[in-house]
Amino acid sequence: MLLNLKDPILFFDLETTGLNVASDRIVELSILKVMPHGGEEIKTRRLNPTIPISEEATAIHHITNEEVAGCPTFKEIAKSLAQWIEGCDLAGYNSIKFDIPILAEEFLRAGVPVDFRKRKIIDVQNIFHKMEQRTLIAAYKFYCNKDLSNAHSAEADTFATYEVLQSQLARYPELKNQVDFLAEFSSINRNLDYAGRIILNEEDEPIVNFGKHKGKKLREVLLTIDPNYYDWIMKGDFTLDTKRVLTEFKSSIQGI
Repeated sequence: MLLNLKDPILFFDLETTGLNVASDRIVELSILKVMPHGGEEIKTRRLNPTIPISEEATAIHHITNEEVAGCPTFKEIAKSLAQWIEGCDLAGYNSIKFDIPILAEEFLRAGVPVDFRKRKIIDVQNIFHKMEQRTLIAAYKFYCNKDLSNAHSAEADTFATYEVLQSQLARYPELKNQVDFLAEFSSINRNLDYAGRIILNEEDEPIVNFGKHKGKKLREVLLTIDPNYYDWIMKGDFTLDTKRVLTEFKSSIQGI
């Protein structure tokens, strides 16, 4: 099924050094750009993460430190990549919780301004979980009746995600073939930061979304409940983006 697109949309997948969105890095990046008229362009490349790949990660994606030692770093491709993805919406599998926060951190470290908040984001995993409650390999078998033989290869997972979304649209008549609808339907929370540590409630107030203050208004936590909370976040193992969002909010309420 041809997607109903107003803007180009990027289906992408990352293989990384580990699972920590604040400190781990990208070792393989694959992006499938789908144009409104149906044309497709794929870019896949491996990157030198500049930090060791964990043994656990290598066991999954089979990419070793030696294989990426001579590859470019993310910083070296950041500007050209930002230009290529400019104006595009995004789609991925578990992308809201993992891939987008990781990618955003890489751009921040490279000093290249990219704001994914201005784009629509479709998370195919969230659609799948709302509809069927399974994993990507099972999703590919369930929706496309195919075996994902090269799972955890960024390019294979990228194309599989694209095919799964097309099959989901064909299977469920209640899913509108519109990026705006799919982005809203596949979202879980309204995140202020990519990692989802701070979200908006129904009254558009920032809420803490983790830890002992989960569910509390961020304003009240910073001003009265836990005045040291800001310093704890800034010194902790949190993403640069989370720290930036928190700093901007703290500045907006200072003196009030």
